[in-house]
Amino acid sequence: MKPLVNILDGNTFLVSDRQGDVDPSPAFPTGLFSYDTRFLSTWLLTIDGGRLTALSVDDLQYFESRFFLVPGEPTHYVNTDISVIRHRTIGGSFDEDLAVLNEGNKPANLVVRVEMGADFADLFEVKNPTRKAAPVTVAVRDGMLCFTYRRGNFERQTVVSSSVAGDVDEHGMTFRIQVPAHAEWRTRLHVATNILGAQQRDFRDSLRLHRPRSAAQISEELAGWLDRTPRLVSDSETLTSTYRRSLTDLAALRYTSVSTATHLVAAGLPWFMTLFGRDSLFTCLQSLPFLPHLTPPIITALALAQGSRFDDFRDEEPGKILHELRYGESAGFGEQPHSPYFGSADSTMLFVILLDEYHRWTGDDSLPKRFEMEARAALDWIDTYGDLLGTGYVWYQTRNPETGLQNQCWKDSWDSISYADGRLPGFPRATCELQGYAYDAKKRGARLARLLWDDPTYAHRLEQEAADLKDRFNRDFWVGDGRFYALALDAEGGQVDALSSNIGHLLWSGIVDQRRAADVVGHLLGARLFSGWGIRSLATGNGRYNPLGYHVGTVWPFDNSIIAWGLWRYGFREEASIICKALFDAARYFDGRLPEAFAGYDRKRTKYPVEYPTACSPQAWSAGTPLLLIRVMLGLQPHGNHLVVDPALPDSIRRIELLDIPGRWGVVDALGRRRPDTNHNERDSASRS
Repeated sequence: MKPLVNILDGNTFLVSDRQGDVDPSPAFPTGLFSYDTRFLSTWLLTIDGGRLTALSVDDLQYFESRFFLVPGEPTHYVNTDISVIRHRTIGGSFDEDLAVLNEGNKPANLVVRVEMGADFADLFEVKNPTRKAAPVTVAVRDGMLCFTYRRGNFERQTVVSSSVAGDVDEHGMTFRIQVPAHAEWRTRLHVATNILGAQQRDFRDSLRLHRPRSAAQISEELAGWLDRTPRLVSDSETLTSTYRRSLTDLAALRYTSVSTATHLVAAGLPWFMTLFGRDSLFTCLQSLPFLPHLTPPIITALALAQGSRFDDFRDEEPGKILHELRYGESAGFGEQPHSPYFGSADSTMLFVILLDEYHRWTGDDSLPKRFEMEARAALDWIDTYGDLLGTGYVWYQTRNPETGLQNQCWKDSWDSISYADGRLPGFPRATCELQGYAYDAKKRGARLARLLWDDPTYAHRLEQEAADLKDRFNRDFWVGDGRFYALALDAEGGQVDALSSNIGHLLWSGIVDQRRAADVVGHLLGARLFSGWGIRSLATGNGRYNPLGYHVGTVWPFDNSIIAWGLWRYGFREEASIICKALFDAARYFDGRLPEAFAGYDRKRTKYPVEYPTACSPQAWSAGTPLLLIRVMLGLQPHGNHLVVDPALPDSIRRIELLDIPGRWGVVDALGRRRPDTNHNERDSASRS
């Protein structure tokens, strides 16, 4: 695949090749996208009919880039007098400043042409192009090129204008120019993306979502965003640069919700630039010590869209939290179930977990009080619709076999849940981490019921249910001869006995019997699961293991961050620091931006982590990973109105300071330091700033 360049602002993003050109591609979503629709599918620059070659590409900010180009193939431009600079920004709309430079001693007569096209493809159509249900109309109006797609009351429009007059036709703009010697010619091309219809409630007032913003305005917004976060000081340059990159990427992924008019976080570029329940909840959990203000809008949006009925097409059930919300044509016309789609069995429990963790951290009573009924409905779902077989476990099976997800855990690809020998179990399935989340949700729901909902009877019931679940789980999921927990139970109650990273989530949830924790940790950091760069999603030796398999052998940074948090919870501090070190080592090779996943090859075989070919980057819960790892290394934990700091740093990091950590305590500073003469750590307390 050719190297690609992307810029983004929320869920509006542009993907081009290294020349800055856009050609429709079935392999990757090149083009200008916003709210799941491609508004530009063609954007090709030529001079005198010839394509250009990139000398350099500058990734200035997440919202702008600059291309330095020359005409012709590389062998033709040794002494060229003509060069081109394309400087583009994105901020609710797309702008490209085009400059043609003549460094020669004579005037240059040139024909500059930009081919333009808009197919208005739904993101789901990019990989599998289909004939559109309605035609795209093209019109030239007042020197502007206007593309319009209308299907019923679903209407999208792309309008291209130029600051310099040119010849405009239905396929682009042509500029016949003369550039004097040692001079330049410039124009600004502006592309507006308009949502004109309102085929469902989600698109009300949607035109205001596309308020154009300049690069200077976005830079100012980013500076304000970063100013609100704790300041990190460390002797590790990788740590500090990765920290800033993570905060910046989370800022980049914010977009405006069409239903709540608040900022939500898109899951990842390019395929997941929308609200995902699971991803958003985990991202908020990872970032609470740094960005607590991310959580209320996410909780609010998910609560407002909580399931209230039975809908087989959307896998909706009362009390269930959504999996994915799409805004494109296929969702609007019921060709895909994502309006919203509820096909995840974990987001419902994670909703309760985040609600409680947010309260523990911030002391904000209003959010869990406001959404008490929604939290109770989510807790009720665990024991009713979530327990498909009436066995006391959370199971999943889609009721939409045509377009629903087969696997509705976080490893949601079709082959991710298997026996050790590679066979696939039937449905329904009960994966192990779902039971851990259910246990944790009940414990946390009990705390909220006792402290904020004035219902001690309900709290006692939830605590007893959690205790019973823990006993059952440690009996039914424990693989005695392997000394680990099964990946899942099949419909007959048999163990799906693959060894996987899911067992690390069990430590995070607290459902693991303390006597078995050391065995679980031994597997997680053993040679079968730990690659040296991180913990693989599936252990070597399993029938479906593949170091380049999406959920069957790759390393997922988000997964590793939750596992490290679990190790910390059970007191395995040094072991948690090993995972932290591995991930920060890997981040250095990705310029501080951890991707969605990377290959599970052993570190002894590769001097660098091998890229997964279609990984999302940036991705929200990968951007959140360094934040959670910093929390783990510093041992940050709210205790009443105080913040406990109990650091355990990797050998490669001797000092971390995190200043102005927000929470129910106001703001405090945390210091972690490794003694130069021992492997033990100083244990420093937080102090008020």
